[in-house]
Amino acid sequence: MKRVVITGMSAITALGSEWKDIYKQLKKKENTVKIMPEWQQYEGLQSYLASPIEDFELPSHYTRKKTRSMGKVALLATRATECALLDAKLLDDTEIKTGAMGIAYGSSSGSPDALKHFLRMHYDYKVKGINANTYLQMMPQTTAVNIGVFFQLKGRIIPVNSACTSGSQSIGYAYESIKYGLQSMMIAGGAEELDITQVAIFNTLLATSTQNDSPKDTPRPFDKMRDGLVLGEGACTLILEEREHAIARGAPIYAEITGYHSNSDGTHITQPNVATMQVAMQQALDNAGISANKIAYINAHGTATERGDIAESQATYNIFSDQTPISSLKSYLGHTLGACGAIESYISIQMMNENWFCPTLNLDNPDNACAHLAYIRQQGCQIDAEYIMNNNFAFGGINTSLIFKRWH
Repeated sequence: MKRVVITGMSAITALGSEWKDIYKQLKKKENTVKIMPEWQQYEGLQSYLASPIEDFELPSHYTRKKTRSMGKVALLATRATECALLDAKLLDDTEIKTGAMGIAYGSSSGSPDALKHFLRMHYDYKVKGINANTYLQMMPQTTAVNIGVFFQLKGRIIPVNSACTSGSQSIGYAYESIKYGLQSMMIAGGAEELDITQVAIFNTLLATSTQNDSPKDTPRPFDKMRDGLVLGEGACTLILEEREHAIARGAPIYAEITGYHSNSDGTHITQPNVATMQVAMQQALDNAGISANKIAYINAHGTATERGDIAESQATYNIFSDQTPISSLKSYLGHTLGACGAIESYISIQMMNENWFCPTLNLDNPDNACAHLAYIRQQGCQIDAEYIMNNNFAFGGINTSLIFKRWH
């Protein structure tokens, strides 16, 4: 079995795209949620809240020829990957183009903006607006394949489209690819672009927050006054590498991945299952070869939906009791869907290396229906952590748990 380390990381988020900026915003304890005025024209929509990225710009070398097959989600993913490769000192390394580097990358879907041209066909009976690139932007594997073409990578490619676990499953599959000797390096991550259709989906399930008059007061993970999630957008890429390969080339190392597990509830498409969530966490611990008391911090999925928060908290309590500090980054960034597993892993690793973990915003009064966990509230928490865990859960009953170890 090979050991797997993280040698490069980059994220594009509503909090910023540089760790120093993200860290500063976390310290300020203010979220990125705001009103989207353009959404108010949609009849029947009850939530106009989101956490958008407002300053995303591409460098000049992203030419039309290179990007015509990309919608925004692929552009976010590709740019985050470029910055992560640069961070890992691999961007100009010819080895990555030999087949030594693979890709595991995901999103909930392709670009919804491209999809509208196909939907219009059904009503107008015209193919106007559809060209050779429309499907390439819309297809669910658009992030993974566009990254591969942009950087001329020839290793294994694993497109992951598992809703809110797309990013974390991508990291897990990349980890296993290296652990079992199939690749020496992997690009892993997730991306999502914000679109009104995504809000409409959760709106129909009565799962979106409607605190339109007070955007900074929502979402409220695990709080008894929570009223649903807020959607966000972003992308995050981690560069995974076989430990000896990384050491041999003098690579910077952020952390080691020591545990991963993913499973399926097998019971309901949208309702979470405590037992199988618990199994995912326990199997990740078993995979890492450590006991629960070794985990110093848990990054919760923490969507601020009623059933999700209750089930997750109970599953977590069954393993960790009320001893392990836990918080939810979605209180800052909203729910970034296919990107959340990667973004939350990235920020959790960075916080581990800072010895500081952020509180959950708006968690004023924990819901009594949620398990009594060691919620980090109001103020951040100084912790010298050796191991941390990141959990994500998705529609379809898909559960993931990742364990990261501090690099010494």
